[in-house]
Amino acid sequence: MPKRVFVSLIIITLSVIMAAAQTPAELADLWESGHVTNILPSNVRHSDLAAYIDGLKGSGVRAAKVGQSGESRDIYQLEFGKGPLKVFLWSQMHGDEPTATSALIDLFAVLQRNRDKEWVKRIENTLTIRAVPMLNPDGADQYIRRNSQGLDINRDALNLKSPEARLLKKLRSEWSPNIGFNLHNQNALTTAGPTNKQAAISFLVVYGDAQKTTSEGHERNKRLVSAMVKAIEPYIPGHIGRYEDEFTATAFGDNFSAWGTPVILIETGALYDKSEMFLVKMNFIAIGTALKSLADGSEQGFGPAEYLSLPNNASGKLMNFIFRNAAMPLVNTNENGTETVKLLIGDIGANTERRRAEFAAPAIIRRIGDLSAVFGLEEYEARNFYAVGRFQPLSAGKFGEILFYKKDRQIDWTAADLEGKFPPDAIFSLGQWIKGEGVVPKK
Repeated sequence: MPKRVFVSLIIITLSVIMAAAQTPAELADLWESGHVTNILPSNVRHSDLAAYIDGLKGSGVRAAKVGQSGESRDIYQLEFGKGPLKVFLWSQMHGDEPTATSALIDLFAVLQRNRDKEWVKRIENTLTIRAVPMLNPDGADQYIRRNSQGLDINRDALNLKSPEARLLKKLRSEWSPNIGFNLHNQNALTTAGPTNKQAAISFLVVYGDAQKTTSEGHERNKRLVSAMVKAIEPYIPGHIGRYEDEFTATAFGDNFSAWGTPVILIETGALYDKSEMFLVKMNFIAIGTALKSLADGSEQGFGPAEYLSLPNNASGKLMNFIFRNAAMPLVNTNENGTETVKLLIGDIGANTERRRAEFAAPAIIRRIGDLSAVFGLEEYEARNFYAVGRFQPLSAGKFGEILFYKKDRQIDWTAADLEGKFPPDAIFSLGQWIKGEGVVPKK
């Protein structure tokens, strides 16, 4: 073969490879420039999803109503591609776990808009992708885990008492997908190992039985997770975990794997100082990488090591707020009506509950005492302050409404209207400082 022809073939081959490739950074750029979701996921209602679906249909995405919830809200399925490898994804079977719903909408929007690109053509010709965003629209509208019957859909894979569970089982049985993606949110204070690092994303390759019987599809899924980990690790180093690997006989992911559709579980957590949309982007990059790797075969170049080396999810090591070394005046009234004050020196730990972003999330005191083995996303050094409950005595389970007084002040802790008679130097309320921000120093 003439040298010039040989060089030309190399150039053409490299051009094809480069055109087909799509790096995580390029996927991130595509999401930044092309995402269509414009509402924070936790604020999305079913009507917002319907509007997103209408927009996708207008752009040419195949979208259909495939069922209804217990309260007659429509459940949709999206479809892209015409290839032989069948990929099925579903999100928000728990109504208060919304992040991946927005990621799926953006994924289909970007694929449709870039159908002229070689990497998308390869996905389109190799895969057929179906996705059910927001399987539990009734729970989503109330922002609760369960459906309108009060059932956890993800524990209804065998009894099939809920219409949503019956629909999910039907969609799998009638199509027999080769791979499934079960998309959830986990507790925001879950950590990647026993550390202070939130698990922003956790993965699990789901077995189909308690004996952990492997299969070709299961081993492929380990490689796919390794590819996804490599893709998102530069954006969230140290913040990727492995979900607990316990077989749950009534759960859908476990049963999908048992029924012949090996499942990858993706659990989105939280990341301090990062918005919900950042985590939508992480889901987009991860899932986009998995689809690309399936389509071009690059997943075969990965081993299971990146997945298997992920730190296991952990809990109990992290709190939203810790106020260190506070002096807490405790007023006691004896049987004669005499009031005495005793000082307790210790740490106050408070967590916020899961809420829509549009609503303030109250902080609840969870622990008081020596919290030296616990980390806080926000920590404050309160050793020079008295801390008292604004409306209730400070104790576990009470609202984290806290008044702070500098220790050089003389305060009558038995005063009936403490806040009015003795204005505090700082007030912590609804998870933020509403007076005196910066007075109690942040560590």
